[in-house]
Amino acid sequence: MATELHPIVDPPSDPAAAAATTVAFVDVEALEPLPGQGGMVPPAGALPLVLPTERLNTRGMAVPTVREQFRRIHNMRNAANVVSVWLQSFGLIALVCWLTPKLSLALAIPVWVATFVLMGRAFALYSILGHEAAHRLLFSKKAVNDFVGRWAVAYPAFVPLDVYRRSHFAHHKDEFGPNEPDLNLYNGYPITRASMRRKLTRDADGNTGWKNLKGLLRALGSATARPVALKILASQVMVLVVLLAIGGWSRWWLYPLLWLAPWMTVWRVLNRLRSIAEHGGMMRSDDRRLTTHVVHQSWAARFWIVPFNTGWHLAHHADMGVPFQDLPRFHRELVASGWVTVELEHPSYVSLWRSLASR
Repeated sequence: MATELHPIVDPPSDPAAAAATTVAFVDVEALEPLPGQGGMVPPAGALPLVLPTERLNTRGMAVPTVREQFRRIHNMRNAANVVSVWLQSFGLIALVCWLTPKLSLALAIPVWVATFVLMGRAFALYSILGHEAAHRLLFSKKAVNDFVGRWAVAYPAFVPLDVYRRSHFAHHKDEFGPNEPDLNLYNGYPITRASMRRKLTRDADGNTGWKNLKGLLRALGSATARPVALKILASQVMVLVVLLAIGGWSRWWLYPLLWLAPWMTVWRVLNRLRSIAEHGGMMRSDDRRLTTHVVHQSWAARFWIVPFNTGWHLAHHADMGVPFQDLPRFHRELVASGWVTVELEHPSYVSLWRSLASR
């Protein structure tokens, strides 16, 4: 038997009638989270029942007459975004290869270390544009979207785009449901500081990355998975060729040290911190405010953790057809409706991570 979603009280169908009466709130005490879920659910006072409105339906999605203003795909801007990601990875490495011979060893070492860390961030850029391609929001033409999404951003970041698309849509269909692909990543919060430390240590020392890399290598031995694994392998060969062109044969180590290693370490830490800040400790519900956190977006967070507006994650789950360029504007629409409240928003990612490790 399929698990039922946790119900919420239906608001009045007439927005004017709703405004004329006392606003009701989600009855948080009546919710019955599944085991391991609900430890970070917001309080009732943050969850007013104000939908539907003239512009939003009961699930927070814009009504058809409004929806299209948020759903325009930005083809030229996304072409520039793809190029910008290449510049922030291959261009960064080329710059450092040109610069460091001119520096003393005492200065060159910190530059290489900073490059290593920034390359971990580069995989966040690749992966998020791959996420846009998975939603077919990168380019309006499907063939262009999928080709660029696969070969220009997803495969270089070791992401099998079509496999990811299927699992990610299962995530959107029913967060924390029985087919949630990332349930183990989100369940069980809040955890202890010691547990959080162990998780992040496994990410930082390459343990988590090695497990992911082993999965790719095993896929080469599977008749069904081999075609995609070979494409990812081919893209990595192309990355290697580009890095050899940048640094020459004497810098053969650019690929293992500045591509593979940051993907296995720095990116794993950033990916976990972002993922748990999106859904950690929430619960299965039709109300996306109970499945997805809202976090204040600082410039530092947008640079390191949530580039390309991915930090406006509740807006993304309210309508996954909105391109990332318009998520801040759609978020403001949700705030203006009264559905997203000040009480719902965590003041920073640091404060949210502290709460997630507060047991």
